[in-house]
Amino acid sequence: MSLQDLAQASGVSVGMLSQVERDLTNPSVRVVTAIRRALGVELTELFQELPKIQQDPDFVRRASRRPRLEFAQLSKELLSSGGHHNLQFMILHIQPGGSSGDSPLRYPAEKGGMVLSGELVLRVGEDEAHLGEGDSFVFDSSLPHSFRNPLDEVTKVLWIIGAVPLDRHL
Repeated sequence: MSLQDLAQASGVSVGMLSQVERDLTNPSVRVVTAIRRALGVELTELFQELPKIQQDPDFVRRASRRPRLEFAQLSKELLSSGGHHNLQFMILHIQPGGSSGDSPLRYPAEKGGMVLSGELVLRVGEDEAHLGEGDSFVFDSSLPHSFRNPLDEVTKVLWIIGAVPLDRHL
C-alpha cells in the first residue's frame, strides 16, 4: 500500500506517515489507531514480539516477555498473550501531563480498566471522571473518549479492550 493510499484510508497526512515510517516521530494514540484501523490489523500486531525462550501455551504471556509500544506521552505494555483474541489488555504508562492526544478516540469496542497508580481524568462523551488508585471504569468506545494524566508523576492504568461484534452496531 502506498503512503498516499494509507493517508486517504486513515485520514493521516502523507508527511506524518512518512515520519512514522522513518522513525522520526512518536505518533499519538489517535494516529496509531487510525493507521491500525486503515490497515485492518489488531493492536497486538504493532508490538514487536520478543522471541520465545521457553515453550509456553499460546494463552500465556510471561512478565519478563511483555512487549512495549512507545508513544510520545505514554507507553503500552502488552499483557495479552499472542494471537488473535477478542480481548486485549495492557498497562498504560502515562507520562506527567500526558494524554491520549488532541482529538477524542472513537471506534466500536468496549473498554475498561483500573487505575493502578496515580490519577486519570477520563472523558467519555460529555461526561468526565477523575479517577484515583483502585478506581475502575467500563465504557462503550464508540462514544468519543479521551484521557489525561493531571499529575507530575507517571500514572499506570490497566487498560482492557474487548472487541464488539459487528451486528451489535447494525
